Parts: sequence; structure tokens; C-alpha cells
Amino acid sequence: MILKKRIGVLGGSFDPAHKGHLAISKEAKRKFKLKNIIWAITKKNPFKTKSSLNVKERIKFCKKVISSNKFIKIRFYENIIKSNRTIDLINFLRKNKNIEIYFLMGADNLINFHKWYKWRSISKKCKIIVFDRHGYKKSSLKSKTYKSLNQKNLTFIKFNKVNISSSQLRKI
Repeated sequence: MILKKRIGVLGGSFDPAHKGHLAISKEAKRKFKLKNIIWAITKKNPFKTKSSLNVKERIKFCKKVISSNKFIKIRFYENIIKSNRTIDLINFLRKNKNIEIYFLMGADNLINFHKWYKWRSISKKCKIIVFDRHGYKKSSLKSKTYKSLNQKNLTFIKFNKVNISSSQLRKI
């Protein structure tokens, strides 16, 4: 049996990227023995208003945030896959049969994950790793997604190292 290369995918608008994104990337790499983590940047989060910076500016800022952490790859796939849907990204990445995908997200995203396009299919095609975020644990553990998904495909990580969000940074 060939061992598959484990990769993490952290998707989002990264508006702006911050030390929280970096901290969960490092923790996921360590805890799940991931080879690489892809920060898959989207033009626009379908659940949010438009981004304050354009994609090129956000990519540039992401590169500054990751600095010397070469295991993190900054990617913009929407022009290639002609979609901003997570399921389309997962299907595109799964064309490489030698990888196993770990989809990373904050607990705040788990609360509304059941509203994502083909969310059940996402959970069947990759492992979902949810990182606790200050103030979201209770709601995320009561969420429709958490209650209905097989815990084999969803792992909740207690993680209190970073108390920051992109929306907080935009207000500064």
C-alpha cells in the first residue's frame, strides 16, 4: 500500500491573513503530520460582504505572514477551477490520487457549515479539522454539522492560543 501525502487546506478570503491562520496551520501540521498546508484564497466569501483588499494584495500579505514557514503554500484556484466552492476545490485536489486532504477551519465556520454547497460531500471526501475559537465552542458543538457528521471525518481541536479574527483586524 502506498502511503498518501497528507496535505491541509485552509480556505478563506484571508482579509487580512493573521497569526491565527499561521498558528492553526502549524498546529495542524504537527498534530496530523501534514506535509504541506495550502492557504486557498478566495476572491469573496459567499457569506460575507466584499473584501477590503483585492486578491493580489491579500496574497502578498499572506506571504508576509507565513514568512519562513515554507510548508505553507499560498494558492488562488478560482481561475483554474472556475468556482469558489469548497467542494469544487476538494474535487480538483483529489485528482491527485497520492494525497489525503485535511480541511482546516475555525469553530465559527462549523456553525454554518451545513449551509455550504454540498457540505456532506465535502465531509466524505476529506477529513475536517475544526479549531476552537474563543466564544464559539458551545455553538459549534451544538451545530447541525457537528451533530450529524461522523466523528471519524470531523475532529474538534481544543485550541485557545489565538484570540484574533480578520474582521477584528479590519476594524482597526
